[in-house]
Amino acid sequence: MEFDWPFFFEVLIGGLLAGVMYSLVALGFVLIYKASGVFNFAQGAMVFFAALTFVSLVEKGLNFWLAMAATLAIMVALGVAIERVVLRPLVNQPQITLFMATIGLTFFLEGLSQGMWGAQVHGLELGIKDVPFKVAGISISQFDLFAAGTAAALVAALAVFFQKTRIGRALRAVADDHQAALSVGIPLKHIWAIVWAVAGFVALVAGLLWGSRIGVQFSLTLIALKALPVLILGGFESIPGAIVGGLIIGASEKLAEVYIGSPIGLGIGTGMENWFPYMLALVFLLVRPEGLFGEKHIDRV
Repeated sequence: MEFDWPFFFEVLIGGLLAGVMYSLVALGFVLIYKASGVFNFAQGAMVFFAALTFVSLVEKGLNFWLAMAATLAIMVALGVAIERVVLRPLVNQPQITLFMATIGLTFFLEGLSQGMWGAQVHGLELGIKDVPFKVAGISISQFDLFAAGTAAALVAALAVFFQKTRIGRALRAVADDHQAALSVGIPLKHIWAIVWAVAGFVALVAGLLWGSRIGVQFSLTLIALKALPVLILGGFESIPGAIVGGLIIGASEKLAEVYIGSPIGLGIGTGMENWFPYMLALVFLLVRPEGLFGEKHIDRV
């Protein structure tokens, strides 16, 4: 039986485009971890809060751009408030303490979101039809292409921000060495507030795209769990790693589902798409625990 190459590339491209969506969520984790060393478990809740706030404002009569501006202002204010109220008092505390604080923040944001706007499921339309078109016999989703282009633009903007602006260079200095940055006059507290504000903006973009795809509902908070394998593969401190990790996870889970799990492949069983990324992440932890783009840490004993 001849191998169906057009179908293979269709599955591969669909997986790569889906992986870009995972990268958007992973970016929020990377920004905060890179600058402060905090693993923000609440990033998924921030994505949910952003999407629910936006769609609720639209349903109350605001036009798209006014709702976007208002939600952006709310997310920036939320990010700054989280840094000042929750994390700043915990500076120099053990990492597990900060991690537990973000877990508590997750449940707080989930309750706040549904208390403010209700718990019903909302549809979200961005004006991009999820209609496939064919290129050389391969079907490609218009929405996936739009999401990939949005992610690419966001990553390019973040790269320019980190490389070319004064604040971006200060963020890189803080990421490299907190104490050295503090010794040359870089205000850590201001930098951390800026990072959380940028993470709020990233959460808004991810929330709009994921909300448009699966609906604005409580399950959006679980998107954070899908970003974990992306971070493990790419590295917790690398923005390019978040993109590459997302592409690997997106492509591998789709190919595994079709060619290993489904009847047209080995027929092992459906549902591989849900657990294969975690198995792949486990292998990476055993072989290269710092990820593809992570820095090796050597501790002298």
